[in-house]
Amino acid sequence: MDPLTASAASGLRARMESLDLLANNVANASTGGYKADREFYSLYVAPEAQDSDSPAVMPVIQKPWTDLSQGLLTNTGNSLDVALEGKGFFSVTGPNGPLYTRNGGFRLAKDGKLVTAEGYPLRNAVGGTLTAQSGIPIDIATDGTMQQNGQTIGKLDVADFTSTAGLAKQGSNYFRTTDPSIKPVTPADTSVEQGKLEASNTGTAESAVRLVDIMRQFEMLQKAVMIGNDMSKQAIEQVAKV
Repeated sequence: MDPLTASAASGLRARMESLDLLANNVANASTGGYKADREFYSLYVAPEAQDSDSPAVMPVIQKPWTDLSQGLLTNTGNSLDVALEGKGFFSVTGPNGPLYTRNGGFRLAKDGKLVTAEGYPLRNAVGGTLTAQSGIPIDIATDGTMQQNGQTIGKLDVADFTSTAGLAKQGSNYFRTTDPSIKPVTPADTSVEQGKLEASNTGTAESAVRLVDIMRQFEMLQKAVMIGNDMSKQAIEQVAKV
């Protein structure tokens, strides 16, 4: 395969991966607390071509990364809807250990535990899980302290990380730690907002523009592949005539 076709084909593959990330972002544009995935491009040079005067380079997505910027907070009026103003995550107990999420759409389970939409129990900052009585209003302070009838029933475990490099997505709305050396800490300037939900930070308008841009790039790379094939075909025909 000639260098032009190889580079164009690699570009097509990179744009297909970008399209997959973008499609997932668009699909979760209305998912509360969702954090958009972005791509980071780099150029790949084959080891055998390192010493070449004009090595063939190919664009690739080196790695996707997650945009953790805060989404817009919207009022819901539901006392069990909670949002974070600032950094950090709500800590919950997943099937295989602690998970972290920005989606504060909680509910009260039949056994009295406060759980996420998927049924994962919220973790108490002092240990264990959070439980409440059904039918009695819950008041949540800006530091996460929860009260019923003036009595403290627990405190939301809000965690942050000094480095997000050890965080990996699990599903659409949860994160887990992949590096045991990274420990959660309490964020300093984060406020817990009751009766609000954080929207996805996926910009619908931005995604539409990026979608058009990626499709145009894809079309140009397709043309480059066709030009490369035509050049190879003409070269073979010319050699055959000789």
